[in-house]
Amino acid sequence: MNNDIKDDPFVKGLLEKLPASDRESFSPDQLQALKIALGGRSWGTHVIDVRWTLRFWHWRYYFVFLAGRNRRELSRREVAISRFAMALLLSVFLVISTLVGLLVLYLIKSALGIDLLPGVSLGIWDWFKGSFK
Repeated sequence: MNNDIKDDPFVKGLLEKLPASDRESFSPDQLQALKIALGGRSWGTHVIDVRWTLRFWHWRYYFVFLAGRNRRELSRREVAISRFAMALLLSVFLVISTLVGLLVLYLIKSALGIDLLPGVSLGIWDWFKGSFK
C-alpha cells in the first residue's frame, strides 16, 4: 500500500474531521481499513429522500423519510419476517381477487337472468342496478 490512499476523497474528508495532531498517526493500511469499514455506506442514494426540520418553542426537531431498495444482507430473523409478510400480502391479494371475481361472476349471472336458487337474492344486483340510474 502506498500513500495515495491519503488522496482519496473519503479519506481526505475523514482526516479533515480529526484533530491535526492525530491526522498523521494513521498508517496507509489503517486508512484503507477505515475506508472499507466506514466508506461502504452510500448515504444520499435513496429513491425517496425527504428531510425537514420543525421548530417548536426553543427546540428543533428533524424528520427524515428514506426509501429505496435494500442492499444489505438480511439476518435470519429479517428473512423470516420478510417471508411472512410476503405470504400475508399474497394471501390478502388472492382473497380479494377471489372475492372480486365471484362478485363479477354473480353480476354477470344476474344480468343474464340466471336464477340458481329460486326466491333467494343477495340484493347485490338490485343495488348495482340502482347505483347506475
